[in-house]
Amino acid sequence: MTKENKYDVVILGGGAAGLFCAFETAKKGYKVVVLEKSNKVGKKILMSGGGRCNFTNRNVYPHNFLSKNKHFSKSALSRYTSQDFIALVESHDIEYEERKHGQLFCINSAKDIVNMLLDECNSANVEIITNATPSNVKFNRIDGQYSLNTDIKEKNNNSTLKITSSALVIATGALSVPTLGGSGYGYDLAKQFNLDVIDLHAGLVPFMFSDHLKSLCENLSGVSHAVSVTCNNITFTEDMLFTHRGLSGPAILQISNYWSLGDEISINLFPDFDIHQHILNCKKDTPKQKLKSTISSLLPRAFGEQLELLLWFELADLPLGEWSNNQIESVCKKLHAWNVKPSSTEGYRTAEVTLFGIDTKHISSKTMEVIGQKGLYFVGEVLDVTGHLGGYNFQWAWSSAYAAASDL
Repeated sequence: MTKENKYDVVILGGGAAGLFCAFETAKKGYKVVVLEKSNKVGKKILMSGGGRCNFTNRNVYPHNFLSKNKHFSKSALSRYTSQDFIALVESHDIEYEERKHGQLFCINSAKDIVNMLLDECNSANVEIITNATPSNVKFNRIDGQYSLNTDIKEKNNNSTLKITSSALVIATGALSVPTLGGSGYGYDLAKQFNLDVIDLHAGLVPFMFSDHLKSLCENLSGVSHAVSVTCNNITFTEDMLFTHRGLSGPAILQISNYWSLGDEISINLFPDFDIHQHILNCKKDTPKQKLKSTISSLLPRAFGEQLELLLWFELADLPLGEWSNNQIESVCKKLHAWNVKPSSTEGYRTAEVTLFGIDTKHISSKTMEVIGQKGLYFVGEVLDVTGHLGGYNFQWAWSSAYAAASDL
């Protein structure tokens, strides 16, 4: 059964950017529909932040975002700020808390954010259709209308809805976490309209190892430690977590955005502590002590044991009093710069974002509309704008969606 319906604006994708753009646009009195291919909207929101949703950050600046055009995000971020979204959250009486580095999380559940977006959509009379797969997207230059077919899976029967509209917003997300709806459909549409897509990579993603470090990570799975991690002259100081596959944790996820296959990463195990002077003091005060015991209060015990096997195995049984200062200095250099080479990342399966995307040279930074293609907009993660860990990618979703809605 095929039905036909006409809308003012069609939004593909019922995630953060899609829902936000929908109600902001519908507030103007437009007839807006959101087409979501999953069985419910906001799946990635619900799973984010450990189920608490790190919905924005107190401190949002353009340097918190990666893009081939580092200036592209400035306009949208300045027009709809984190303070604007916080005000929306507060207007819905959602309880939230601030954690380190300005990260804001729901106190109760990420459902609060999804419900807020749905309440706003309901108030603005946005129509939301789930289990909807769009296809055959076309643009008629004569009347300036977009048309598409939408196959809708329903409990008792399936139907096809033929839709036309004067504006089409692509908010389909990206390749990360396909189990939550991630796909490359937005990139396919971009290519259909002759837009370039910059090489895609998994971002904010754990590392994996294939050498001797694989077994070390397996042995330390679940152990975390505060470190500084450096790659390609970029450094982040956060917790690092060992997993049965490799390395994860905030520091690792952050630096993964700056890593390419073949790169080494340098891990400073004592970023805010002079381990060299500490060991020299212990050599003087407790000369019979072994190095592992000397640093036992500074590292998780299991980690210290593994480091001994890795970095000073031949000196493990030697009391500190018998170590030369050169030997101590050599080990300390390794502790402040433990260089490892990941074999790969865990890929899109666990990546929080997709790096790069639709080349922003095709997109107006003020409106998110495709330059030279009236009525076609791209918002959110599908674009070549990727935020750091800490609520920045959600803020880009809100800001870019607002920019598009303001122009519609």
